[in-house]
Amino acid sequence: MKLIILMLLCPVLMMAQANPEELGAVHWLRSYNEAQAKSLKEKKPILILFQEIPGCEVCRNYGNDVLTHPLIVEAIETEFIPLAIYNNKGGDDAYVLHLFNEAAWNNPVVHIVDNYGSNIIPRLSGNYSAAGISALMTNALIKVKGKAPAYLQLLTDELTAYQKGTSTVMYSMYCFWTGEAVFGKINGVFKTTAGYQGGKEVVSVQFDPAIVKKEELDKIAENQKCSASSGGSFKPDSTPKYYLSNSAYKVIPMTEIQKCRVNSALGEKQDPKAFLSERQLAFLKTSKTNCVELAFKDAWAKASSGK
Repeated sequence: MKLIILMLLCPVLMMAQANPEELGAVHWLRSYNEAQAKSLKEKKPILILFQEIPGCEVCRNYGNDVLTHPLIVEAIETEFIPLAIYNNKGGDDAYVLHLFNEAAWNNPVVHIVDNYGSNIIPRLSGNYSAAGISALMTNALIKVKGKAPAYLQLLTDELTAYQKGTSTVMYSMYCFWTGEAVFGKINGVFKTTAGYQGGKEVVSVQFDPAIVKKEELDKIAENQKCSASSGGSFKPDSTPKYYLSNSAYKVIPMTEIQKCRVNSALGEKQDPKAFLSERQLAFLKTSKTNCVELAFKDAWAKASSGK
């Protein structure tokens, strides 16, 4: 039973030998006809990766860095029918390549299509980032279903913010644990850190100014009787994300934005499950790792080991 759970939670380990590195950790179909049939039966779009195998450095990096991200792998495998087409092969691969007017010996290109092969949204080309494919999947699901899973939307928001650039503001307050809960639920905020600055409790708030303006955060701070910090060296609190750290959810690997939302939900005595994927929630039964202070991929690898 434990082996089955580990297979579910750690596709990176299970696919390391089965896949060429250019395909990452995703379980791909290799037949377009099979993908169309599954798409019709399961009522899911087809996600087609056109990839050069063996490929150049860009292709290898895309497989090793992007297509091993656990939440991207989960979204591809659960929300879509994954199909890999080799750009530099003959036979059925060459037929599908010609069908979609893609070039041979090309860098990675991704199409999301319906079971008839019609593009649901424009193809992804020239963008080899995790943010690119995450946004592609999010937008496709919004068009098909009206919304994407919360964990995928949050991932897209966070990765996009890192790409575009973020801003940080410090607020001094009577209780930084409360402050984290207040700011961590705000759309556009994707990282909060409680700590001390100038002898006062403060919360560092990292946000995407394209989504939420500093003036809006200032207004929220004012309503909470907070003020902008006067500056000085910052020392993080020894118990990060207090409500999360003192809950059963601390064993789940999460991205920074998920930690914010889950910590805020727990602080307000709300159910945080909506912010997490099914594979993340499975860690509640298997993981013994305190993941709160670990980077996401490190936490996933450690928690997947069952330690």
